[in-house]
Parts: sequence; C-alpha cells; structure tokens
Amino acid sequence: MTANETGLPVAEPTEVRRHIGRLAREHRGQLILTIILYGLAAAAGLGAPWLLGVLIDSIDTTNATGTINAVGLAIGGFVLLQSVFAGLSHYVSGRFGETVMAELREDFVERSLRLPLSTIERAGTGDLMTRSSRDVSQLGQTLRRAAPETIVCVITLALILVALALMNPLLALVTVVTVVPVLWWPARWYLKRARPAYLEENKAYGQINEELAATVEGARTIEALRWQRRRIAVGDGDIATSYRTERRTLFLRSILFPSLDFGVTLPLATGLLVGGVMYGSELATLGQVTAALLYINQAGEPMFMLLAWLDELQTGSASLGRVLGVGSKGAAAPEGSKRAEHVDTTVNVTDVRYAYVPGHDVLHGVSLDVAAGERLAIVGPSGAGKSTLGRLIAGIDSPGDGRIDVAGRDVAEMSLEDLRREVLLVTQEHHVFSGTLRDNLALARTSATDDEIAAALTAVDAGDWLTGLPDGLDTLVGSGNLRVTPAQAQQIALARLVLADPDVLVLDEATSLLDPRAARHLERHLASVLEGRTVIAIAHRLHTAHDADRIAVVDDGRIIELGSHEALLDADGQYAHLWRSWQG
Repeated sequence: MTANETGLPVAEPTEVRRHIGRLAREHRGQLILTIILYGLAAAAGLGAPWLLGVLIDSIDTTNATGTINAVGLAIGGFVLLQSVFAGLSHYVSGRFGETVMAELREDFVERSLRLPLSTIERAGTGDLMTRSSRDVSQLGQTLRRAAPETIVCVITLALILVALALMNPLLALVTVVTVVPVLWWPARWYLKRARPAYLEENKAYGQINEELAATVEGARTIEALRWQRRRIAVGDGDIATSYRTERRTLFLRSILFPSLDFGVTLPLATGLLVGGVMYGSELATLGQVTAALLYINQAGEPMFMLLAWLDELQTGSASLGRVLGVGSKGAAAPEGSKRAEHVDTTVNVTDVRYAYVPGHDVLHGVSLDVAAGERLAIVGPSGAGKSTLGRLIAGIDSPGDGRIDVAGRDVAEMSLEDLRREVLLVTQEHHVFSGTLRDNLALARTSATDDEIAAALTAVDAGDWLTGLPDGLDTLVGSGNLRVTPAQAQQIALARLVLADPDVLVLDEATSLLDPRAARHLERHLASVLEGRTVIAIAHRLHTAHDADRIAVVDDGRIIELGSHEALLDADGQYAHLWRSWQG
C-alpha cells in the first residue's frame, strides 16, 4: 500500500495484479468461454484473405467460374461464422464484465463501511466520493470494454501471425521485425509514466469534490463571513491543479498514439515492397502476396487497438488501485478475535495522550476508571478535550500514548464489528437516510420487529410523533420526502441506539437539539431504558451532570475534578463555579 495525501491508501501494482488473478480464478469458466469464443471469431475472420489469395491464383484456370462461386460461398460462410462468434463472445464478455463489476461494487461498499470514522475524517469525503463514483465508473469501462477488447486483440494478432507464417514465413518475419522496434519503445516509455499520472489526475478530482462539498455544506457560513471570493479562489486553484494533471496524461497520449499510427502503417508499406520483390523474383505467387498483405492490413486494427487500449487499461489499473485501497491495511479497522459475552463493562482509561496535530497534545495523560453500569458525566469549557476523550473511548480515534480498555479489552485491538457491539457514540450530528422510517431505524438491528422499533421510538419520547405519521413506519422520510426536524432526527438517532443495545454508550451532546425541558424529559426516559448500561455523557447542560453517578471536570486536556454532584459542590472548585453560573 502507498498512502496518499488524503490519508486513504492506494493498492500497489503487485496487489492489483494479485486481485485480478484472484478474479480470473474465481470466474475461470466464464473467462475461458470468452477466450474460446473470441478465438473462434478471430479464426473465422482469417478465412477470407486466404480464400481471396486462392481466388487470384485460380483466375487463369479452366474452371475459374466454378472456383469463384465456391470461394464466394466460402467467404460468405466465414463472414457469417465470424459474426455469430463475435456476437456470442460480446454477450459472454459483457456478462463477465458486469458480474465482476457487481462484485467489485459490493466489495467497495463493504470496505467503505468498515472504515473507521476517523479515517474518513482525515481522508475527506471528497476522496471517498471520487473513488465511489469516478474510479468505479472508469473501472466499469475497463471491465466492460478494455479488458475484453484487449483479449480479442491479442488472440487476433496471434492467429494472424500464425496464418501469415504459414502463408509466407519471410513476410511474417519482415512484419515482426518492422513492427516491434517501432512500437516497443513508445509503449515502454508510456507504461512507465502512465499509472502515476492517472493516480495524480484522480487525486485532483478528489480534491475538487472535497472542496465543492465543503463549500456547499458551509454555504451559510461562507455567505455570513463574505468568503465567497476566497472559496472561488480555492476552487480555481483545484481546477488549475486538475488541468495540469489532465495535460500530463494528454501529453503521454500525444506521444503514444502517433507512434501507433506509424507502427501500423510501416509494416504494410514494407510488406508491399518486399512482396512485390518476391513476386517479381517468382518466390511467391500473386495470390500469396495479396493474402499476406491482407493479413498485414488486417493486423493493423487489432495492433492499433491493443496499444490504444493500454491507455484505458492504465486508467482502470489506477482506479482499481484506489478502489482496493479503501478498507485495506492502513485504512481499515484492526481485526480482532470473536466477541465474547461480557458481563463486566468497565471502562479504563490509562495515561492517555492525543494530538490532532503532532506535537500539540489536546489530552495530557488522562486516566479514568468507569465502573460497569455507572453513569459518568464529562463537563468543562469548550475546547477542553471532552469530545476528544469521548471519541477515544468509542474507538473513533486511537490514543497517541496510553491505553483504553472496555471490559478488559484494548479498544485499539478490537475489530470494528466487536467494537460497535460494545461501544456506541451518539453525537448532536445525525443523518436521516432517504427511505422509510422503518428502514432508518432497522439500520441499528436488521432483525428488529415493528413492535420493537415502535417501542424504541416510544423510549425516546417519539411515540406521539409516530402515531401522527400518515403511514406509520412506512412513512418516507429524508431528502425529498417528509421533512424531519433536527429534534426528530436526534430522536431517530437515539432510537437506533436503543435498538442497537450496546454495553457502553458515549453520548456527546446527544439531546442538544431539543429544548431544555424536552431534553431533560427524554434523558429521564433513556435512563430507565438503558438501566444497567455504562453511560458516559458529555454535557454542556449541567442537569445531565446532576443526574449522573459521578462527574469528571475536564480543563485543558486534563481531568481536574472527579466526584459526585454533591461532593464537587462541597469542594467549591470549578464544577461548583460552573453550577452556580448555570443556575443563574
């Protein structure tokens, strides 16, 4: 794997080749049938030139008319066979390409869903969007056209060379000697430079998407701060970078394609010259020379197309490397052992340090023990490190130093599947997918029944809202459907939490979009539903802290106070000051 600046790796060429080999082995039957059908189509296409040579040499025979009729019928038969085999081969190769493409799409989705959130945040959504759209599309084009057409060209050229050698070995030798030097060096020069150039081109597209998404999402902020010109300048810079990368790949093609034109024309001219000399010296008949020249001319198109498809294959190779890089080693969550059933859900944070930028720690040696079933509130001023600590406990990020254990297991060593069963993080940012309300909630547990889903909504104080929906759980919500308020989206997120039923919950301002009275009512509802779970609540509203078993006060990346609400009030420290200020 090679990491790029976005943070998502790109598969090395050796890994790409191994993956292609694995796909070929898994679909061996379809691949062999495709090659056989293309081979038969190419073989059928070789009959006409040979028969034309026979026809020319038989013109002066006594039975010329009969020969002409027979040759004409034979040529028609070969053309018909070639059409049938070509049609079948295109159909089979099309099915083969679509099958492999479907598997790659499914694999890409699985890899993307396994990515830790921290990896996506570091990489930027633009890069992931480009890989899921442009790279997958280019890969589809390669699988549907470039790969099958390359096979066709190779088979056709091999058969033409064999036919030419049988017809006239000297002309076959002349063709090979003429073509190879002319095409070898340009192709070698191109292949050495094409893959890095296409990777840079795709990365530039990813950066454009990243900045465009950031501009759209932050449109109100940009307008409020009058940053329109600044964002336009950023976009212009990204487009300029993309323009430079496009020019680089265009330059490579401008060297390759003229070489192909020359390489295709030269052997025909040379063959015509040598064939004329051989005919004049009676070393070959006119029919043999004609058939040989037709074979050389016939080889021109597959030869040109084979090298022309190199461009498409390099694009596809770069795209496959980027697709395989998603979820690969360095991007995916660590693998772990199978989950064991845990009764003890203690959380142990031991001397944890963390920095978003190397050398600038936001957490400084934090240690904290949370007992199983305990409700801990984390409070403190903005920027103190509360959310960072919550993300580390939830396994979104890994600590730079120190260790975090949940039920005695190091969070950094747990597989993503195990981690999400043990620990869930709910923040104030929620997403409602386009679809039914049932589908949105069943994401947390696909086996949940309608009664369980309705009970989860009731548990988060959304039962009345559900009753008032026109189609109940079948109501379409999300983009273009029923508008869901931010508060209702937050309730959907919390209902997912109830359905997921993890051992440890990290709530980061999970009720911030509700008004204070509704939030307090909802938190009391949740407290009864989540009884026995270990809950770590990051709160700005101190009534959340008041209801907790213990409170940790974080300031400047350190825990400066820890205790119950009453104990911290008696200590008259920072928490007591915050409480009095909040009480007004």
